[in-house]
Amino acid sequence: MTDRRDLQTFHPFARLNGLLDGVPAGRSAIDVPGLAPGAPILLSVGEPQNQPPAFVAEEVARAAAGWSRYPPPRGTDAYADACLAWLTRRYGLPTGLIDPQRMFLPLAGTREGLFFAALATTPATPGPGEKPAILLPNPFYHVYAGAAAAAGAEAIHVPATRETGFLPDYGALPPEILARTTLCYYCSPANPQGAVADLAQLQDLIVLARRYGFTIAFDECYAEIYTETPPPGALEAAVALGGALGGGALDGALDNMLVFHSLSKRSSAPGLRCGFVVGDPRQVRAIEGLLRVGSAGVPLPVIAAGTRLWQEESHATANRARYQANFAVAERVLGNRFGFRKPAGGFFLWLDVGDGESATLALWREAGIKVLPGAYMCAGGTGGTGGDNPGTPYVRIALVYDAALTEAALARLGEIL
Repeated sequence: MTDRRDLQTFHPFARLNGLLDGVPAGRSAIDVPGLAPGAPILLSVGEPQNQPPAFVAEEVARAAAGWSRYPPPRGTDAYADACLAWLTRRYGLPTGLIDPQRMFLPLAGTREGLFFAALATTPATPGPGEKPAILLPNPFYHVYAGAAAAAGAEAIHVPATRETGFLPDYGALPPEILARTTLCYYCSPANPQGAVADLAQLQDLIVLARRYGFTIAFDECYAEIYTETPPPGALEAAVALGGALGGGALDGALDNMLVFHSLSKRSSAPGLRCGFVVGDPRQVRAIEGLLRVGSAGVPLPVIAAGTRLWQEESHATANRARYQANFAVAERVLGNRFGFRKPAGGFFLWLDVGDGESATLALWREAGIKVLPGAYMCAGGTGGTGGDNPGTPYVRIALVYDAALTEAALARLGEIL
């Protein structure tokens, strides 16, 4: 349990800044277009370095009159239609599966929704002797742990290591933990390991959640960044499973689940802050109530640009090709060193360098290359899992530049490490 007033405890980049504070950056010897010669190469943050389509600015300008209005909490019908049409195409869903009035909500990206999901699903006054639990993978996106602390729940860190296929096995937890679970976070493709859950794994988790009465927050923000095969999604797993009890009817097919998508990675538009959640109407309604109190909503010009981005596929295909080229470069440059494996999705490398903090310092000091120590994305000895921090040997590297710069940076990284 962590004091909710100190959520920076979970922020990996605050810890990274502390590690590198006062340590001069070495000259990178890699020239980055738009930056001064020798400027640092930032491979620590998953921030796309290519621009979104030019039509984004055009749509924002065309809808500029909307800046003078407060954002409507439920967005626009056009945005809902675009998002649900994309989901239907992408995952082969039956038409009408998702009621836009009850099961859909626009979000400022996904981070905000993922955070409020913990508040929406965790009771403020649990029953006598009960301590609500929120399950999260270990490694984890820091928002998950911060949300658990803000909700007053116990964060249960479940290993997502090489031994588990880099995905958490929530079904292996003791029944007494599952019985007091209110929410679990599940990210596929996983951040940082890039592992992808198959349809059976997604179905098993949905069945588990319904058996014990908790909600799953499916974080699918990397769903459109993959190296070979499109990752299956929670919605298609739910459709294949059937209704709430696994029958043939689709009534209740989205019970106990919330599915989050964003344009940040798919469309290289993290600054747009535009995404959505679909799922269990009870939890969507609860999140909406929280957002109406603690959020400003998504501005109308942003909604207009987001509508067109969800309707257009060619830019997402081009983005995916960029990252696939980067992974081909990484495979060629790193080979079988540092436990390299080409991930199924996402755009990160999760490299075993022995000591992630020492490697991070060396790369920064000698070459001005900034990466993230794996330990900063993990917890050790907490949540009943015990053991040391599983991220200690690792660094996370975001392959967000073009292939030429990626090749130069990885070659230099390999020399130093």
